[in-house]
Amino acid sequence: MEVVAVVTRPDRPKGRTQKMQPSAVKALCEEKYPKLPLFQPEMASNESFAATLEAFEPDVFVVVAYGEIIKQNLLDIPKEIPINIHASILPKFRGAAPIQRAIMEGEKETGITIMEMVLKMDAGPMLEIAKTEIGEDMTLEELEHELCRLAGPTLLRVLKKIENGTLQKKEQDESQMTFAQKISLEDRIIDWKKPCHESHNQIRGLSPFPGAFCFIKQNGQLKRLGIKRAQKCLDLSGDPGETITYGNGKWVISCGSGALSLLEVQMEGKRILDIESFLRGQLIPPILKIE
Repeated sequence: MEVVAVVTRPDRPKGRTQKMQPSAVKALCEEKYPKLPLFQPEMASNESFAATLEAFEPDVFVVVAYGEIIKQNLLDIPKEIPINIHASILPKFRGAAPIQRAIMEGEKETGITIMEMVLKMDAGPMLEIAKTEIGEDMTLEELEHELCRLAGPTLLRVLKKIENGTLQKKEQDESQMTFAQKISLEDRIIDWKKPCHESHNQIRGLSPFPGAFCFIKQNGQLKRLGIKRAQKCLDLSGDPGETITYGNGKWVISCGSGALSLLEVQMEGKRILDIESFLRGQLIPPILKIE
């Protein structure tokens, strides 16, 4: 398949230094495909930029995680079809955060859907689906890697069908549609009153970034404690937020039902530590702040 051009987001300031950084797509192109035309418009659907893309006379647009609603003037450009790679089994989890929401809601299975792009978000006819299991302790990062592994071969199968004229489309069942809303600050705060399995899903669905967290009091100061990994303890119980075990490499906190044993944490402004390393620097257990 001949890639004639690549479109990615503009460079953005990142990190504490706010130094301008390229997208991962741009970095890859500059390293491996320096002669490939690459564009970074502020708005891809701008009429002047649409004319730039039209000049390439593309057969297909392939869009993934671009972060902009693609308007009709762009959708009309490809001779064959504009397609999108979406990280869920549509029509479930349309929207901005399908991988996170699938884990947070306790789904056992997800996948990749390649669909025809239409003006309504993630609503176009489905062209191909590839599925994978979500492990009980699988994190967002791990599931992203698995879905990336699935996406390449699935995309190539669709492109081959477009090329040889065997592509088939299946309309989505709107009655089965669910929406994966963008992750908010409130989605990240751990509520110790909830059952341990819900908080466990929340933690792994947001790990490592943006991360779930709780508030603790340490030396009289209120701080965020990010929790990157935890283990369910269904046979333990106590008051929500109560520390059941603290020491000997373990920190176990009671939930609304069951408890969580923390495995990897990140104190505000610090690096991620396994729980044994964290506890070595904490002689007195921090006090959890319960809303």
